[in-house]
Amino acid sequence: MLNTRDKRIYLACGYTDMRKSINGLAAIVEGSFRLDPFGRALFVFCNRNRDRLKILEWDGDGFWLHFKRLEKGHFKWPLAGDEQTMMLTSEEMEYLLGSPRLTQKLKRQEIRANTAI
Repeated sequence: MLNTRDKRIYLACGYTDMRKSINGLAAIVEGSFRLDPFGRALFVFCNRNRDRLKILEWDGDGFWLHFKRLEKGHFKWPLAGDEQTMMLTSEEMEYLLGSPRLTQKLKRQEIRANTAI
């Protein structure tokens, strides 16, 4: 799991073109969000279908680009509105990353409960 301790976490509301790599995402952070991609922060982006996630992270001498693709389910993701970005706590980030598993787990429990009756 990603270490989010002592880092600010910025989530890009709405969807992002997942063809963008490090340079494209860093340009969004600087241009659209008016933030420094070289800071102690994680920048989280999601695609239109909400089944792919990219996290841009600077570690002091280079960028990390974390990528997750879901085989089932989708991430709970805020729509783009007046806000282009929002800050998350570590706990909120863990919930966001775990939301597809939580939804699937709840569905399995509901099926068991219905078949037992």
